[in-house]
Amino acid sequence: MHDTEEEAVRARRDLVVRRGLDTLPAPRWQRLTLVFGLLFAVWLALQLFASILLPFVVAAGVAYFLDPPASRLQRWGIGRGFGAILLIIALLAACLLFALLLYPLILAQIGILISRVPVYAAGLRVWAGEVLSGLQDHLPPDFVDEKLRDLVAGQVGSMLSFVVGALSRVVGGGVALFSVMSLVIVTPVVAFYLLRDWPMLIGRVDSWLPHRYRPVLRRQGIEIDRILAAWLRGQAMCCMFLAVFYALALSLVGLDLGLIVGLMAGMLSFIPYVGSIAGAVTSIGLAFAQFPTWQGVGLVAGVFVLGQLLEGYVIYPRFLGDRVQLHAVWVIFALFAGGAAFGFLGVLLAVPMAATIGVVTRFWLRRYLASPLYLDPPDEERIR
Repeated sequence: MHDTEEEAVRARRDLVVRRGLDTLPAPRWQRLTLVFGLLFAVWLALQLFASILLPFVVAAGVAYFLDPPASRLQRWGIGRGFGAILLIIALLAACLLFALLLYPLILAQIGILISRVPVYAAGLRVWAGEVLSGLQDHLPPDFVDEKLRDLVAGQVGSMLSFVVGALSRVVGGGVALFSVMSLVIVTPVVAFYLLRDWPMLIGRVDSWLPHRYRPVLRRQGIEIDRILAAWLRGQAMCCMFLAVFYALALSLVGLDLGLIVGLMAGMLSFIPYVGSIAGAVTSIGLAFAQFPTWQGVGLVAGVFVLGQLLEGYVIYPRFLGDRVQLHAVWVIFALFAGGAAFGFLGVLLAVPMAATIGVVTRFWLRRYLASPLYLDPPDEERIR
């Protein structure tokens, strides 16, 4: 037995000498074990530490988002640490300015909405009753009875109250979320250290890549970074411009709750089509309840038509364009799947995972299309 093991060791050493290598190539099972082990470790970490990972994930996103301006400040002669401090302070100042200026207005508009719930509910009951009366005139008497009319009228008010209550809970939950000590203190501190040491961290991870696959992994990492940076930074600019446009335009046309609806529509625009559709439906519904004529409703609808034109022909080509190779359906699925699996943390991780899976899938698809498995001609004898 020992002689056989020694012979095997000598054979492997001879192979190393013949190939001019310092080490033997890793067997396939070892490479697969490493890949699946890393995937399992990531999944286990998300399962065990999902409740505490939110500030660290947010901090990593902030550091990734601010890395280009930090590198630019470094090229201008400003130290990386001092530049990181300046950028984190600027971000905190912007968040504080938003909280001081906009959030009281949003709360005031939420109060207006809550106070008008009875009026909206009464109007919907009247509208539902008129619709049912019209159906009763054109359908058999047994099809629409009095009990159905009362049921519909009652459920309309209940549904509206539920929506408003859910909206108020979301706003209140947002206040509680951003007032949590971990997000207020831990996130800026972790973001500063990550932003300061970002080049060193990237270099450290690069040094851990296996030498044999380092060029391929570097190319795939650059591609993931390109797509992810274009989507995150471009989508952030798109959401900001659309939120400002919708909020200002809806307020200018006279919609009482235009500020909050416009901000909601803009911020939800990172989910393809969801922000614009939700904002348009909500705004037009509120316009029907507020304006006595069709002119106001038409102005509100025109705001969203103009917003879609700006998004499709100006904002999206300028900030995103063809750099983002993420299909809208894939993004929507990733966001919903991440939210279903890990909650808000999953939503934050959804787009990076979607970009990574997309790049890896395209890489293996290219290899498959260039492989004998795809290119081998058919066996004529077997076909016969």
